[in-house]
Amino acid sequence: MKLLEHFVIRQGREVYYYDTVREFCHEDFAKRLRSMIEEEKAKSGKKGVVFLCIGTDRSTGDSLGPLIGYKLHGERLSHMQILGTLEKPVHAMNLEEYQNILQSMYQNHVVIAVDASVGSLDHVGFVTLGRGPLKPGLGVCKELKAVGDLFITGIVGSCSAYDPLMLQSIRLSVVMRLADCISESIFLVDKFLNETTFV
Repeated sequence: MKLLEHFVIRQGREVYYYDTVREFCHEDFAKRLRSMIEEEKAKSGKKGVVFLCIGTDRSTGDSLGPLIGYKLHGERLSHMQILGTLEKPVHAMNLEEYQNILQSMYQNHVVIAVDASVGSLDHVGFVTLGRGPLKPGLGVCKELKAVGDLFITGIVGSCSAYDPLMLQSIRLSVVMRLADCISESIFLVDKFLNETTFV
């Protein structure tokens, strides 16, 4: 097991954990993400990639998805589409609408759902990566429809108390560190895909 990565079996799925305070975390995360995207494309025959960044800018702890969408949208990504930004967030009230958009416009895309999550206290500040759909809203006891072929979460707080108000008191520095790591990893994946396209 690497110092920068470990995995657990959660609900029958492998979930990889990355500690964002460690050096080169985003590079190791990018390698695993690229590998999982390529495996999913080979399995499903899909050609494109779309990131669905879930959350709201009205809550610090739940702003991770829109922050990542904002960072990614500001760059010229060659091989990836972005849904969910600070300006146009994807959240509980419009998630079903965006799931319909994915069905109608992105059927040929691997969907990667990105969201904030809660976890054990010693995993706060970690990024997780796994296969299968993400169920948004579990950390605040909301029942929303699962979405995605792959998922990325940033653990922003502890799950010891399922209190929606807890997300309001999350340190912005934790959210920004997670957003930076995930965004930089996605930039690396896009750059790699761009370079290999023309080899």
